[in-house]
Amino acid sequence: MVLLQILISSVVSLVILFILTKIMGNKQISQLSMFDYIIGITIGSIAAELATDLEDPVQPATAMIIYGIVAVLISYISTKSNKARAFFAGKPIILMTNGRLSKAKMKKARLDVNELLAMARIAGFYDLSQIETAIFEQNGNVSFLPKSLYRPATPDDMKLPVKKETLPFNVIVDGKVMERELSLAGKDPQWLREQLRQMGYKNPEEVFLASVSQAGKLSCFAMKEGK
Repeated sequence: MVLLQILISSVVSLVILFILTKIMGNKQISQLSMFDYIIGITIGSIAAELATDLEDPVQPATAMIIYGIVAVLISYISTKSNKARAFFAGKPIILMTNGRLSKAKMKKARLDVNELLAMARIAGFYDLSQIETAIFEQNGNVSFLPKSLYRPATPDDMKLPVKKETLPFNVIVDGKVMERELSLAGKDPQWLREQLRQMGYKNPEEVFLASVSQAGKLSCFAMKEGK
């Protein structure tokens, strides 16, 4: 009987948690504000309590719903008011401007130099002198704007005409031919079989993933390693 109660409470907590997550919106950890993070941890803790509280499961369930409603209301208010958004989510902090690092702004963001250097390396910058501006974002990440000299060249810089990029068409997924994708790519099954034969594949079942690019080129990844 106790096991049945635990099973029912666990399922109920998961259902409520899933509904609240869908209502509050799907965000990655890196996209969460401090307030979102706190709400998420609290709701998760209450959900665990709901799954194990066999005497009074109504109270933690009600608390979960209240926290979810509060989170949705604050999110709505934040979209309508810049002041509310700044209060709950915080404001970006400019750590570097014109290539100069601000110690006071670093202290305000509670970042030390080693943390900033690590974030710069992750972003591809191993020398801070290559950075024009660094901004500490509300979600805890740092955005870097390189100096013009170190910015990657673009086709626009060289006045080169470029074609519009489109997503490739995945015509084979896990050994199965995606007929709709193949048709959208402007190809037919006979063309696909011939291309696979030229690449050494006897049938689509040997292909884990195959994609057709904008230029009509087929790229294949074998089902078995080493092929």
